[in-house]
Amino acid sequence: MANKKISSLEDFVKVHGILLAASGLPQKLYASLFRKLASDTLDGGAHFQIEPCDDARRRRLVLTSESMPKDSDVFLIDHAWTFRLPDAYKQLQEIPGLAERMGSLMCVATDLEGKDGVEEEEDAENYEQLSVDQTLESEIRSAADKGYDSLRWLELEGLGIDADTFLSLHLPSKFQDLLALSLFGNKLESADVVIQEVTKLKTLKALWLNDNPVLQESEGRLADEILQSCPSLEIYNSCFTPNYGLWALGFCGDVFGKDNPDYDQQDQPLRNVTSLDLSNRSIHSLANKAFSVDELPLLSHLNIRGNPLDQNSVGELFQVLKLFPSLSSLEVDIPGPLGNSAVEILESLPNLSLLNGVDTAKIFENGKHVVDSMIQPRLPEPKPEDSLIDRVLGAMWLYVMNYRLADEEKIDETSLWYVMDELGSALGHSDEPNFKVAPFLFMPSGNLDSAVSYSIMWPIKSCHKGDECTRDFLSGIGEDKHRSARLTAWFHTPENYFIHEFEKYQQNQHVKAFKSLPLTPTISQSIRHNDGSPLLVHTDLPQVEEFLTRSEFVLTNEPKDADIIWTSMQVDEEVKKAVGLTDDQYINQFPFEACLVMKHHLAETIQKAYGSPEWLQPTYNLETELTQFIGDYCVRKRDGLNNLWILKPWNMARTIDTSITDNLSAIIRMMETGPKICQKYIEHPALFKGKKFDLRYVVLLRSIDPLEIYLTDIFWVRLSNNPYSLEKHSFFEYETHFTVMNYGRKLNHKPTSEFVREFEQEHNVKWMDIHEKVKQVIRQVFEAAALVHPEMKSDKSRAMYGVDVMLDSSFQPKILEVTYCPDCMRACTYDMETINGKGIVKAKEFFNYVFGCLFLGETSHVTPL
Repeated sequence: MANKKISSLEDFVKVHGILLAASGLPQKLYASLFRKLASDTLDGGAHFQIEPCDDARRRRLVLTSESMPKDSDVFLIDHAWTFRLPDAYKQLQEIPGLAERMGSLMCVATDLEGKDGVEEEEDAENYEQLSVDQTLESEIRSAADKGYDSLRWLELEGLGIDADTFLSLHLPSKFQDLLALSLFGNKLESADVVIQEVTKLKTLKALWLNDNPVLQESEGRLADEILQSCPSLEIYNSCFTPNYGLWALGFCGDVFGKDNPDYDQQDQPLRNVTSLDLSNRSIHSLANKAFSVDELPLLSHLNIRGNPLDQNSVGELFQVLKLFPSLSSLEVDIPGPLGNSAVEILESLPNLSLLNGVDTAKIFENGKHVVDSMIQPRLPEPKPEDSLIDRVLGAMWLYVMNYRLADEEKIDETSLWYVMDELGSALGHSDEPNFKVAPFLFMPSGNLDSAVSYSIMWPIKSCHKGDECTRDFLSGIGEDKHRSARLTAWFHTPENYFIHEFEKYQQNQHVKAFKSLPLTPTISQSIRHNDGSPLLVHTDLPQVEEFLTRSEFVLTNEPKDADIIWTSMQVDEEVKKAVGLTDDQYINQFPFEACLVMKHHLAETIQKAYGSPEWLQPTYNLETELTQFIGDYCVRKRDGLNNLWILKPWNMARTIDTSITDNLSAIIRMMETGPKICQKYIEHPALFKGKKFDLRYVVLLRSIDPLEIYLTDIFWVRLSNNPYSLEKHSFFEYETHFTVMNYGRKLNHKPTSEFVREFEQEHNVKWMDIHEKVKQVIRQVFEAAALVHPEMKSDKSRAMYGVDVMLDSSFQPKILEVTYCPDCMRACTYDMETINGKGIVKAKEFFNYVFGCLFLGETSHVTPL
């Protein structure tokens, strides 16, 4: 089919069979899809309409056709922008019109800022503010018109009232029966004046002083003195007081208000209330005689979100709620005052049919512990000073999707991200969507070179005119893959749940499980043959083939004949059997060494052994610890701490698919391109002449039990090419934040002795002090493996590992990663002075020293740890 234009449906299916199957498109729609692809027919506009919503901060897609049965048609969606992540900023800068189109599509266009300013100016010109006296007269007149003999409810909001004006109003003498007073948004600063006047209002049930300067300085004093002198007060600054009763409950149940301020001693004023919203009222106890089935016999919906309820136990709260026979719908924080589990709440309140808006049968079916249908979508929140490009870069994670190219020979190392056109991007999310969307690569000539990318969309439920069209943003991802947590990328999920889970995780991390291993004398011996014959070595590494020149070792092409197998590939039992290897041969890898050389296992190993040592940055395996990470992120945001993180694939080298960001949605979305760890970025590293660097050490492991470990007496400094910066656009610059330049980039080799001398001069430190700390950290890393994974023990293993370390601005070492069979290009290229300055390690002798240490028991140019 290569290079021949596809002309038949049969050929189309033959070429695109895997893509069609992966998309899930029904077979009966193949012909329609082929026809539209062949003619590039984008006919969605004839069936759908894009509408603004949430004050034009996002859009939704609505069906305009009279109806659209399930699986009745398929539609092409163009890709408005396709990019690799490191290129995003540059493309928005350089491609004409791209930033403007994305800004419009994502509802972050720059004209919003100017438009708001103009509207505010017009409002100021057109609005003639009433004076305090005029407002007061109007309120009195309005009360009289409603038949009240005195003013019971007074709103004096946003009138610029200060202490002198407040005193001049003589409210206590004029309105002795006042029940509710709102002074919201004024300029009251004197606590003495407020207390003096308000405490004279003995019948007051509600007082709002919100948004007045006096609260910033004297909030505690005001509350104490006003509540003590006004025992009838039930609502203070929107919160329930300890004296709350029927009036406060009636206010929240829309029984009492400005038009109906009091119940005039009528019996059971709340008897007809069916829905009661008590959210965010700072309620400490529900054990109140007013909150009872006698007063609220018909209560069926209750919202108690955002209240501490800390004066009631979980059991007491359940007892109170069980007394309401009609209560079928409850909204409450989970975790919260009723515990941590939605299932347990429903088991205690079996009459509920809805919990946080979710059908209880569905909660039991899914076994969810945290449920919330009321979550609000994340909307772009650009700062006024943000450029259009910055707004797009911040908002794009609510819209982007991704795929990875592959052919018969290899899969692309990095993913392609894309934004669907305006129609596709207007599709909202639903757990029960009516449409499905899938990326599709059309190859009109039958090969990848001719490919054109689209997304395809088709109805998976029957729809009718006016229905909103939705897709599942996490199609195929269930709770076993943290679906609810991953929705945080698009929605404001309950932060208190994640913070609670993080705090539990943090408590566990602070428990150190093991004591350090004692230093033991060397026990491993040389493996020389008794007859003095050389050891046979089989290797697939060119550097070993070239530079292992000692007479004690001879290379062989036959693996089964070798005494030593030195390979870059993973050797498991299947490989051993296929190649003919035996258990008597030495090999350059330890069993279960993945606990060191895979990034997520390395962090887990260290954490199990030591909890959270200062030399390991906070690290989360997003595949298993996403919930805890989100909690950590929320706590840092709440406390105003730095929230910059680096994402690294579990087992990819050379910083492939590695990103730096402080955007929570971005972090969660990047899970889609493969398993990753998320590690707190060292935002303030030690610098060398203004540039970031890290240090590569080579560790030789003779034995795991007892632990015999050696550090070569040379290390390598790896420098970034650009000056270090925390400017947000610099995170797209590889050569500013990364140091691995061996592969296709400019490599600036710095002799270690020069680096040490110049670093000491620049920072006024002694390198050997730093080196001692590094040695301790490296030993602890391998101790952790020995402690947590004793199954690594093997008498026939000898291995070399690369250990990467970075220094923070206080010169404290931080472990980055451990690498199996590290690249030794520089070790075999440059002669290096030893760390103590007492010798030279010749490049051509490097592997001779390595093999001498591991297999002959020698210690030339290595230091035991």
